[in-house]
Amino acid sequence: MIDPLREPSTEQSDPRYSQIDRLPTEQIARLMNEADAAVPAAVAVVVPAISAAVDAIVARMASGGRLLYVGAGTSGRLAVLDASECPPTFGTDPSLVQGIIAGGLDALTRSVEGAEDDAEAGAAAIAELAVGRLDSVVGISASGRAPFVLGALAEATRRDALTVGLSCNEEAPLSAAAEHGIEVVVGPEVVTGSTRLKAGTAQKLVLNMISTISMIKLGRTYGNKMIEMSAMNSKLAERAVRMVADITGTDADTARKALDEADGQAKVAVVMIEHGVAADAARALLESHGERLGETLEQVQGG
Repeated sequence: MIDPLREPSTEQSDPRYSQIDRLPTEQIARLMNEADAAVPAAVAVVVPAISAAVDAIVARMASGGRLLYVGAGTSGRLAVLDASECPPTFGTDPSLVQGIIAGGLDALTRSVEGAEDDAEAGAAAIAELAVGRLDSVVGISASGRAPFVLGALAEATRRDALTVGLSCNEEAPLSAAAEHGIEVVVGPEVVTGSTRLKAGTAQKLVLNMISTISMIKLGRTYGNKMIEMSAMNSKLAERAVRMVADITGTDADTARKALDEADGQAKVAVVMIEHGVAADAARALLESHGERLGETLEQVQGG
């Protein structure tokens, strides 16, 4: 039985930092750096739990499901951040990976009073998105106790969605509420209760893993290359040229010409060059192989 009055470790005060307001700037910076250095090791402990959650998420996404992050405060901002990075990085539709923050988008830049404590609002957010059995809902809360997040997971469970709870405390209520519990225990913060520090870093690392590995497993990379990225500026356009040239072994001018004909779609340009076909035929080949470039090239190379 979890004691609701027990103070989460993320809220405890660490005596090592009790006098930081009297220290020189460099010493404070070194203390913070030392504290942050412990975060990757804490994440490493829960890699098996992360992996199990990702495999379950991918199975549902491969059948047409969405990945939804839900959080409040810092956790909610990290949820929106990770979700917003998926379209430009992996070429996904914005609806595929979404971030939900307590208090709505206004809460990205200011505190919305009482939003974290509203479990009914969390449930309503899930209902509004018509979450179903193919969807995956990842609840994020440093303490593991945010009512908004718990309400969202309860509603997701009621709708037969996959649920994951990401927190930074042991025996968190969020873990008990989720099918997959991930507890990255980072301990007290340098500034007591400021969970945008170690806890926020831990959550960001885990969310990076969840979204990136999911996209890799769904075929939205080729090797370690962002083959689905959107070339929205000159830097990314040149990266696409280098990527197509590297994969196909051709020169930059040939790669650039193919990309122009493919409307900037790198994987289409690769198939055009490798198979010697026009853009429409390249797209048809990709579609016949589930949009996976690796499988398409294997067929091309196998004849």
